[in-house]
Amino acid sequence: MILTSLLTSLAVSAAVSAADASKCARAYDYIVVGGGTAGNAVAARLSQGLPQSSILVIEAGPAAPAELNINVPGKKGSTLGTKYDWNFTTVAQPHLKNRVIGVNRGKVLGGSSALNLMCYDRAAAAEYDMWEEVGNPGWNWDSMFAAMTKAENYTGGPAGSGTSGPIHAVVNRVVPAHQQPFIPAVSGNFDIPENDDSLQGHAIGVMFQPSSIDPTHYNRSYSANGYLPGAGPNLKIMTDTTVAKINFKAVGSRQRATSVTLQNGTTICARHEIVLSAGAVQSPNLLELSGIGQAPVLGAANITQLIDLPGVGENYQDHLRIQTSYQLKDEYTSFDMLKYNSTAVTAEMDKWLAGDVSLYDYTGSGFIFANWKQVNGGDDSQLKALAQAIVDNSTDVGHRKKLEQLNDPAIPQVEVIFSDGYTGVKGYPAAGSALFGKGFFTLIAGLMHPMSRGSVHISPADPLGKPTIDPRYLDNEYDVQALVDAVKFCRQVALAEPLRSVWVSEYEPGLDLVQTDAQWRDFVLNTTLSIYHPIGTTAMLPREDGGVVDPSLMVYGTTNLRIVDAGVFPVQISAHIQTAIYGIAERAAEMIIAAAQ
Repeated sequence: MILTSLLTSLAVSAAVSAADASKCARAYDYIVVGGGTAGNAVAARLSQGLPQSSILVIEAGPAAPAELNINVPGKKGSTLGTKYDWNFTTVAQPHLKNRVIGVNRGKVLGGSSALNLMCYDRAAAAEYDMWEEVGNPGWNWDSMFAAMTKAENYTGGPAGSGTSGPIHAVVNRVVPAHQQPFIPAVSGNFDIPENDDSLQGHAIGVMFQPSSIDPTHYNRSYSANGYLPGAGPNLKIMTDTTVAKINFKAVGSRQRATSVTLQNGTTICARHEIVLSAGAVQSPNLLELSGIGQAPVLGAANITQLIDLPGVGENYQDHLRIQTSYQLKDEYTSFDMLKYNSTAVTAEMDKWLAGDVSLYDYTGSGFIFANWKQVNGGDDSQLKALAQAIVDNSTDVGHRKKLEQLNDPAIPQVEVIFSDGYTGVKGYPAAGSALFGKGFFTLIAGLMHPMSRGSVHISPADPLGKPTIDPRYLDNEYDVQALVDAVKFCRQVALAEPLRSVWVSEYEPGLDLVQTDAQWRDFVLNTTLSIYHPIGTTAMLPREDGGVVDPSLMVYGTTNLRIVDAGVFPVQISAHIQTAIYGIAERAAEMIIAAAQ
C-alpha cells in the first residue's frame, strides 16, 4: 500500500504548498541524500563549518563500522554482491555478446568507498583543466588539487601530498616477491618511465601507487570512518532509510526543494538546501522520480514534469577492464593461498587483528599509466583515426575532449594493475583439478577514455525499483580495438624480463589459445567487464550541452538542490574516481558554507 500511494503521488505535481510544511515529521537546515563517498564528506564539512546549522544524512544501507569484509584490505571484493551492495545490473549488452554486466554500488554507510578496491590515484592535470574548458569557471587542476589534498592524509607521500585530511593513503607494505620484477620489466623494455610522483598531475609511468589504507592499524580508510568522526553533534545520520522523492515548491520560474519523502511515506523538511549524493546511478533516478528530467522518460512512468532537463540520466560513462593471468613458479606464494589454505586464512587474519604484517594487508600497488604510443610501440595512428571518425559524426562535447585527451601524450589512455592472485573471468582452478593450490598473478588493463555513452533511467514499469542501466559498452570500433591493444599489452608486459622469469604459463587466455587478432577480439567481447566507475549522468555542463548542474553544482531550474557525486563529472578522467569525488565534496562544502554566511 505504501508503494502504491507513492506511485500515485508521483503522477501529480511534486510542488508543495507552504501549508504542507506542517506535514513534515521533522526539519533540518540541510539534508544530504546518500551517506556515501561524497555525502559523508560534504555533511561532515558542513557540520564543522556551520556549527549552528542542523544537518541530516539519509543512507539507504546500514552502518557497518566493525565489518571485517569492509575493513580488512585483503578482503577487498568480498562485499560485492552482498547486502552492502545495490546489486544493479545492466540490460543485455548487444556488443558484448548480450552479456549482462554487474554494476556494483555501495549500499552501506560509506557507499562505494566501503566497497572499492582502495586504488588511490589522480589523473593528469590537463584532464581537470578540461572541466573548466567545457564551461565551468573555477573547476581546474589547481582548485581540484587543493580540494583533493585537503581530503588526504598520505603517509610517506612525496612533497605536495595532503598530510592532514581525513582519508588516509599509503603505499602497501606487502609487496609479493613476484611483483618486484614488475617495474624493471616495464621501465626496461617499454618507453614508460618509472614515476614516483604520479599524484601531482603527472600520471604517465610505472610505479607503486598508494591505497586508501590507514597505516596506524592497516584498515580501509573511507568516508564513514574518515570524515564522520570529525563531525559535530549537529550532524544526524539515518541509516537503513530510503528516499523516494524530493518535493518542490514553485518560486517564480524555478523550483525550490522543500523536503524529501521517504519510502515509508515520512516527509522531512529542509530549511536551506538539499544535497543529492546518491551516486551516478541513483541521483538521476531521484531527479526523475521527483519530476526533473526528459519528457519521454517521465511520461512513460506517469510522472508530472516540473523541470525539463534532457541530460538527466544521459552521458553515462565508465572505465572498462580486461585481464590476463599467469601461473607462478612453485617457489612463489601468492595471495591465492587464502583461497585454499584454511590454516593460512586463520593465521593471517590473526596477524591482521594483532596489527602485525599480514597477507590480509595486501592491495594491488603496482601500476602502469600509459598513452597509446607507449602501449603500441610508437604507433597510435589507427586508434586516433577511429576516434576521429566518431568525433566527426558527433556534437558531444565529451567526445571532443576525449579526442584532445588522445592527442596529449601526457594523458594516460591505459592503466595496468599488477594484482597478486587470480582475479580474471575464467575462475580459479576448481578443487581437485591439477592447478588447484597453485599461485597466480593477474595483469588488469583499464581503458581510461572509452567512446561509448550510455544512460540510466527509472523503469517505466517500476519507477521505485531498480533502474534501467544501458552503458552501451563497445558500441563503436574504437573501444573494441582499444581493448584489444590494451590486453595484448598485458601479455607483452608479462613476457618482458625479469617478470617473465617468475611464471610458467599463461592461464588466461592462454598463449596457445589466443594469438590472432580475431582471437583477441573474441576474447575482448567475451571477457570485458566494468571497473565500476560510472560518471557523468548529472553532468556539470552548460544546459545546452546536456548539463544537469551549473558550476555551483546547483540543478538547473532549482534554487537550492545541489548534486555532489560522480554524476557531475563533465569529462572522464584517467584515474580511479574516489580522489576526485572527495575533491568535489570538499569544494561543494566550501560553496555551501560561503552561501550561508
